[in-house]
Amino acid sequence: MNTLLSQAFVKNSSFAPLALRVAAGVIFAAYGAQKLFGWFGGYGLEGTGQWMASIGLAPGYLMALMAGSAEFFGGLLLIVGLLTRPAAIALAFAMLVAIVTVHLPNGLFMANNGYAFGLSLMAISVSIAVSGAGRLSIDNIIHKVDVRSNNAGAAATR
Repeated sequence: MNTLLSQAFVKNSSFAPLALRVAAGVIFAAYGAQKLFGWFGGYGLEGTGQWMASIGLAPGYLMALMAGSAEFFGGLLLIVGLLTRPAAIALAFAMLVAIVTVHLPNGLFMANNGYAFGLSLMAISVSIAVSGAGRLSIDNIIHKVDVRSNNAGAAATR
């Protein structure tokens, strides 16, 4: 496996990232489903796109598609632990954009539509991007298979 791709699957033998991955993944996937499909009381792509355009994120439909896809598919990837680091980086970036464009002027507290929740999700995403998926993940399985195939290949060339 090439070096860049193998870095996405670097093994972390801890169980600790599991709790963060699953909880954050469920939250992100649910918010993404609101944006993309209108599930859970969301407005779907059209409504979300109109709102995003109204706050200066144009073209609104494309921004809604990008944000919703990052959240929905990124959340699903976190839940199963596949391509965890790239997904977490995309989600951290999505939260940074949300904080700067929507929540920052409202202060910290959620009661005022502040940035506390977005900051928490961004911190979780950064933590997952740094730590990796952990032991119970598809990334870990891929890493083990890659190590075995590299070891077998190295033994065959001796």
